[in-house]
Amino acid sequence: MRKRTLRAGMLMLTLFAGGWAACLAAPLVLTMEQAEEVGRRIWQNEGRGLAENLAVWNAGEDFPSFGIGHFIWYPEGVTGPFEESFPGLLERLRASGLSLPPWLADARHAPWTSRDEFLALRDGEEIAELRHLLQNTVAEQTAYIIERMEAALPKILDAAPSPAARAHIERQFRRVAADPRGAYVLIDYVNFKGDGSSPRERYRGQGWGLLQVLERMRPDAEAISEFVAAADYVLTRRVANAGRDESRWLPGWRKRLSTYLE
Repeated sequence: MRKRTLRAGMLMLTLFAGGWAACLAAPLVLTMEQAEEVGRRIWQNEGRGLAENLAVWNAGEDFPSFGIGHFIWYPEGVTGPFEESFPGLLERLRASGLSLPPWLADARHAPWTSRDEFLALRDGEEIAELRHLLQNTVAEQTAYIIERMEAALPKILDAAPSPAARAHIERQFRRVAADPRGAYVLIDYVNFKGDGSSPRERYRGQGWGLLQVLERMRPDAEAISEFVAAADYVLTRRVANAGRDESRWLPGWRKRLSTYLE
């Protein structure tokens, strides 16, 4: 079960583990100003806070990504190990009462078949229209990112390999959430590298999401520093396990992790 309330300028996020007998109270309580700051920092991490980076197709990737969180959208016929998150954002925007451009509302897949085609059309009317939509829905995108965080803990606990691992993961989650920096750390990492529960998001059987970071954390070290160290380990392991060269991304990933310590 998931509960989200918006009241008196407060965004109250309470995480429940569906299917478990007891509520796993791991509340993240944010003011609207704090939520906006989280969204701004994520946009800075993903796209340097620039409107031009709200719609991109990065070299070496098989898909474009959009919005402040670089939400993935696969072209028709393309699949991959990473969770496709842009269609969920479109549903979130519709639920907010926003009217989408017809070409976007009717699209089931990213309408560009290759990066070359996307780049050739990036200054065209449709991508400009999409960029404008994303620039004016930062609040909705932030809410969508936070909702994904709300859903993460139950999935992570369900994916834990044993009761002992489950207890360790929950304890580490609580420790991070209790730190003043914890809301940003947890929300950003889930947006950045996923919750780690999907068997598809693995290289050589090893994942890199929040689940794997929490599993790796030592129980008694300072929470945020230990989170960063564990995240660095699982991301370095991802690069070593990847079937393609991902080493060029590791410095940027580490720079992002360093923001968690600020």
